[in-house]
Amino acid sequence: MSKSSLSAFLPPEFAPHLPVALIAGQGLYPSLVAAAVRQAGVSLRLIAFDDETDPKLVAAFPEAERRTLLVGQLGKMLKSLRDFGAGYALMAGQISPRRLFNGLHPDLKAVRLLASLKRRNAETIFGAIASEIEALDIVLLDARSFLDEQLALKGCMTGRTFPIGRDYLEHGVHIARECARLDIGQGCVVRNGTVLAVEAYEGTDEMLRRAGTLKADSMLFVKTVKPRQDFRFDVPCFGSRTLETMYQSGIRAAALEAGRVIMLDRPAVLAQAKAWDISLLGFE
Repeated sequence: MSKSSLSAFLPPEFAPHLPVALIAGQGLYPSLVAAAVRQAGVSLRLIAFDDETDPKLVAAFPEAERRTLLVGQLGKMLKSLRDFGAGYALMAGQISPRRLFNGLHPDLKAVRLLASLKRRNAETIFGAIASEIEALDIVLLDARSFLDEQLALKGCMTGRTFPIGRDYLEHGVHIARECARLDIGQGCVVRNGTVLAVEAYEGTDEMLRRAGTLKADSMLFVKTVKPRQDFRFDVPCFGSRTLETMYQSGIRAAALEAGRVIMLDRPAVLAQAKAWDISLLGFE
C-alpha cells in the first residue's frame, strides 16, 4: 500500500511495517487517530497519561502494547518508545495546561529539558520533546496523519449561505492570524469589525463563554494556525464540545482554516451544527 493512499500528511519514506506509537492526551482526538491507524493496517502502540488519556482507549490496547505514565516522565516515555521498537510517534490530544503549574511530575530527563528552555510554552516544550524523540531515530509524524477525512473543508460546510459578510470575515481572519503570529492564541471572536475576545491561556471554550456574556448578535468565531505552525504538535481542533459551547454562548458562526484545523468526527459535528443552525465555514 502506498504512503499516499494512507494519508497525504505522511513522509514520503513512510514504512507501514514499522509500529506507530500514539502519545495520547485528552478527548476524542487520540481515539480517532487510533481507529484510523488500525483501519490503515499499520501496527499501533499506545503511550497514555494518568488522569488525561481516555480509559476506554487505554483498555482497547493489550498490556504489552501500552504504557501509562505520569505527565512529566519524559525518560520513561523515551524508554517506552525504544521498547516498542517504534519507527514513528504521533502526538494527539491536549494535556491540561494547568499541569505546567500544578500536577507535573518531571523526572530527571524532564527537569534538564525544562531548565534548558528560555521560554516555557507549548511550542518550546513540545518542540524540545520532539527533538528528544527524533534523537532516537523515531520520526514524529504530522499530527494530521491518517485524519485526512476529519479536516475542515473550504467553503460553507453546513450547506447554507454563510451569514457573515466578506469584510467582517476577513477582519476576523486577520485578527486570529495576528494573535497566532504573536503566540497569544489561535482563535478570536469578532462582531461587525469589532474584536470581542481573543484566545489565550484559558483556551477556546472559556474564550467563547466570555464572548457570550456580551449577549451580542452576529458574533463570529475564527480558528487558525500559527504562520510557522509545527504540525507535529499543537494542531488546532474543533469538536462537539466547542460546538456546544458556541451554542450555549449564542455564537452562530465559525470560520476554520481549511486543511489545517481538525474537526473531531466531522460528520457528527456538521450534523449537529445544522440541527442548531450554526454555520461552519472553511477558509484559506
